[in-house]
Amino acid sequence: MSAAGGPTSKGRQRRTALLDAAERVLTGSGGSELTLRAVAEEAGVRLGHLQYYFPARSDLLSALLDRILASSLERVTALTELTAAHTHGTDREALLDAVLSDHDDPRLVMLFTEVWALAAHDEEAAAAVRAFYDQYVTHVAAFVREHAPGVSEAEAHHRAEVFVMLMEGSALFRSGITGRRTAGTDARLREAALTLLGGAVRP
Repeated sequence: MSAAGGPTSKGRQRRTALLDAAERVLTGSGGSELTLRAVAEEAGVRLGHLQYYFPARSDLLSALLDRILASSLERVTALTELTAAHTHGTDREALLDAVLSDHDDPRLVMLFTEVWALAAHDEEAAAAVRAFYDQYVTHVAAFVREHAPGVSEAEAHHRAEVFVMLMEGSALFRSGITGRRTAGTDARLREAALTLLGGAVRP
C-alpha cells in the first residue's frame, strides 16, 4: 500500500496485468471459461495471487467490465467532442468513419460480443452495459443537436439510440461474425447513419 492508503504503482501494474489476462481469456475462450483458475493460468501466477486482487469471480468480472466500458466511453466522448464544435457534413462523416473503423478490429468486436453474452446471463453485467449505452446515446444525442439544428431534444435522443443500435448490430455483420460486408450494404449503412447524425428535419 502507498502512504496515502491506496495501491502502490507496482500493485496497479499487477492488477492491470491480471485484467489483461482476463481479457485474453474472455476473447479467446468466452465468458463461460472466465474462471479465476483460467485467468491465473493465463497470467502465469498462483491462484492465491489472483485472489489477493480479485477474491471472487464477480470481483474480477466487475473490474474487467468497468475497464472495457470506461475505455470505450472515453473513445466515444473524444470522438463526439472533437467534431461537436463544427456543423459541416464532413464532421459527421469523420465520426461515422471512426465508429465504423472499430469493426475492422477483430479483437474489439469479439470483446464486445462476449460482453453482450455476459450481460444476457448476468444482471450485474447487464446493468453495467445499460449504463454504458445510456452514456453513449447521450453523447451522440448532443452531437445530433449540433448537426441537425431544429431537432427537438427527444428527436435527437431517438436518432442517437437508433444510430447506436445500427452501429452495434452492424459490427457483427461487417466484422464477418454473422455475415459479410459489401460495397452496396456499406453505402446504404452510411446513408442511413449520416441521416441520423444530422439529416434534415421532416416537416
